Amino acid sequence: MTTIIGDVSISLNSHVAVVEMQRPPHNFFDVALIKNLVEAFQSLDDNPECRAIVLAAAGKSFCAGADFSSKPSEQDVGDPDAPSPLYVEAARLFDCKTPVVGAIHGAAIGGGLGLALVPDFRVSCAQASFSANFVKLGFHPGFALTVTLPELIGQQKAKQMFYTGCRIKGEQAFQCGLVDDLVPQEQVREKAIAFAEEIAVNAPLAVVSVRATMRQGLVEKIIQRTDHENREQQWQRNTEDFKEGIKAVAERRPGNFVGR
Repeated sequence: MTTIIGDVSISLNSHVAVVEMQRPPHNFFDVALIKNLVEAFQSLDDNPECRAIVLAAAGKSFCAGADFSSKPSEQDVGDPDAPSPLYVEAARLFDCKTPVVGAIHGAAIGGGLGLALVPDFRVSCAQASFSANFVKLGFHPGFALTVTLPELIGQQKAKQMFYTGCRIKGEQAFQCGLVDDLVPQEQVREKAIAFAEEIAVNAPLAVVSVRATMRQGLVEKIIQRTDHENREQQWQRNTEDFKEGIKAVAERRPGNFVGR
């Protein structure tokens, strides 16, 4: 049986739920999609039959981040001193209790990379790509990436990705620890489910307890850091460089930045 919450579907089998984003081809996110994911994860936290979650996506990309070609959305504007609605929901997503395995079959870019780091583990493929491309757009990284990416791959590699906005493919992501398993693209979801099943066969109370210990303090750190990320992003959205960065990325060319 499949349950639909907005643009997210949930299917549960043998204690493993597959939560799929359904905004193909690129699964651009906004506040509504993250809220859908939070609702899905919380419903599974409350379901004793679910012991592990696979986060997956339909279409070509896992998540290509925010769609800057469309009109400004709820995450793009606001009071820099007030919590970002997007990041409030992101913190709630990190706060869910059930272990998560990401099935990253395609691009995870910008905030989409942030979303790919919500799971505890990631299964991916050579064709996938990963980028914290914010500086190419002319603004500060967000979605708690300044917390999650350095903790996963180390400060030095994270700084390289942040400062250059480079895109790395699946093999390099596997080598640096960004993903935990690399398989053929057509097997990514199957392998992620098998990985989740390895978790789900164990004592659920013990697994949840260990996970809580390993992630102790993470949500509090994410709330604090996303407040800072949001303040930086908000003033930078008003700069000439941000306007140029959006245009340059859309036109697939280097930005002509002026520092204002």
